[in-house]
Amino acid sequence: MRTMTETTPTPPSADKAPSLLRSGMVVSIMTMLSRVLGMVRDVVVAAYFGSKSEADAFFIAFKIPNFLRRLFAEGAFAQAFVPVLSEYRTRYTLAEVQNLVNRVTGTLGITLAGITLLGVAGAPVLITLFAPGFYGETEKLELATQMLRITFPYLFLISLTALCGAILNSYGRFAVPAFTPVLLNLCMIGATIFMTPYFDQPILALAWGVFIAGVVQLLFQLPFLAQIRLLPIPRPDRKHEGVRRIMTLMIPALFGVSVSQINLLLDTVLASFLQTGSISWLYYADRLSELPLGAFGIAIGTVILPALSRQHAGEDPKAFAATLDWAVRMVLLVGVPAALALLLLAEPLIATLFHYGAMTERDVVQSANALRAYAVGVMTFMLIKVLAPGYFARQDMKTPVRIAVTCMVANMVFNLILVWPLAHVGLALATSLSALLNAGMLWWGLRKIGVYQAQPGWPMFTLRLLLACAALSVVVLWLAADVQQWFEWGWQQKVLQMSILVVAGIAVFLVTLVASGMRMRHVRK
Repeated sequence: MRTMTETTPTPPSADKAPSLLRSGMVVSIMTMLSRVLGMVRDVVVAAYFGSKSEADAFFIAFKIPNFLRRLFAEGAFAQAFVPVLSEYRTRYTLAEVQNLVNRVTGTLGITLAGITLLGVAGAPVLITLFAPGFYGETEKLELATQMLRITFPYLFLISLTALCGAILNSYGRFAVPAFTPVLLNLCMIGATIFMTPYFDQPILALAWGVFIAGVVQLLFQLPFLAQIRLLPIPRPDRKHEGVRRIMTLMIPALFGVSVSQINLLLDTVLASFLQTGSISWLYYADRLSELPLGAFGIAIGTVILPALSRQHAGEDPKAFAATLDWAVRMVLLVGVPAALALLLLAEPLIATLFHYGAMTERDVVQSANALRAYAVGVMTFMLIKVLAPGYFARQDMKTPVRIAVTCMVANMVFNLILVWPLAHVGLALATSLSALLNAGMLWWGLRKIGVYQAQPGWPMFTLRLLLACAALSVVVLWLAADVQQWFEWGWQQKVLQMSILVVAGIAVFLVTLVASGMRMRHVRK
């Protein structure tokens, strides 16, 4: 029998909005750095490989371990692990927490090792499953299979990295996990520039860059875990009480996360039947649409989950509701103008970032059309990231699963309806529409059970936000040049013009907010 020595729980008052705001800004800044480097990475990849069949093959080989990473590591596992770890931190000694971390690391590691071996052995089957449209193209299928055998071990490495990051986040060390993805981008950029000359098929260098990045990211976080005396010593133990609870919570969470990943899989399957370049067009558009999501939506969701978990463990429903409401306002404050910017500047953004080397004008237009469709759902993607923790922190995994199943069915229907008239754009639009449904159902569920309660000040907040967005739209439309002009400019002129648009848009947005009466105290509440 385990000996549990309880410690004084963290008082609910410790989870104040200002500390969440500071933590959110730290994560946001680090994530923005990662996303900017991710854009640089995609610029380099687009310049070297464009939207050719080799690029489509790599994106499939990279998507599969990422699919499973989101499924096991950053998805179901994180949602189940963080609330349990936060409870252990609140109630038990550091030795008990260390024991939990050791058992979880060992159990997760053994499971992932088995999955990795199966994935490498069954690479051709996985490629056919994820991209059945490759089946008739022998060279494309063989290249994708070869790259998947190189990239698949990334799942093992990045999942353990995600475990380390979850521990650090639970102890308020948000900056390190947020910075870690920067290393992936640096490794992929370096591999593309410096390793491609050494391969008969240059794109293989990119696959090796992914593998190297997995090793570097895991090693990077270990010293910081040692600083908080929680460096994992893997000891597989499925019978440990904490491990069993996490596994129990993971079952519905795994199903719920798999629903969203199945939607992405269906998108890829359908896109593989479309004209060559469709997968790449969707990839570039998706990368841009994820910029605000990663830079702020995920950042806020990351910092509120441990806080909500402690507030729930400390039985403080008022603080819980206030934290959720604050997170929703922060997401809207960033998500609404971000969605507008992506809608209004789709071609200029794609042209500035990717219209070089092998990337053609047609590729830019096609990718921009997909970006507009994704922009419709940017705000709702972000809302999902802050509403879902309202369930996970209460260790309620079943409700989000039911909602996810409904949205999966809706997304499939939207896909099949929209893919024929709109091709790849229809797939992007279907994703946005299902995200809108998902966010609405999550919000309604939290309202219905009284967990989410709107705090005072919403009418004035909404009015100020609408005024600022209107001002932003007017300025951007007034300053933006014709699309053809963006194709003709060199990269220096593109970067200069885009910088002017971004700075002017942000400035007029903030000035309008301040002029309408918004102050820092409104953000902190």
